[in-house]
Amino acid sequence: MKPLVKTGTYQYLISGRIKVVMDDGTEEEFGPGDAAVIPPGHNAWVVGNGLVVGIDFTGLKEYAKSADS
Repeated sequence: MKPLVKTGTYQYLISGRIKVVMDDGTEEEFGPGDAAVIPPGHNAWVVGNGLVVGIDFTGLKEYAKSADS
């Protein structure tokens, strides 16, 4: 999905942990209770084997919008 999503995300994590690495190499890890603004130009994944539950406040207008539209 990364090639389609060119916007940032706004997340509130309820459980689990995620690691985010920005295109410039900056790294950050988020866990339960953390709120994060993650700008475009990142890769993220689940840390460990736990389930990640979060609330994503990304606007649906921009969600999965192709680069051609």
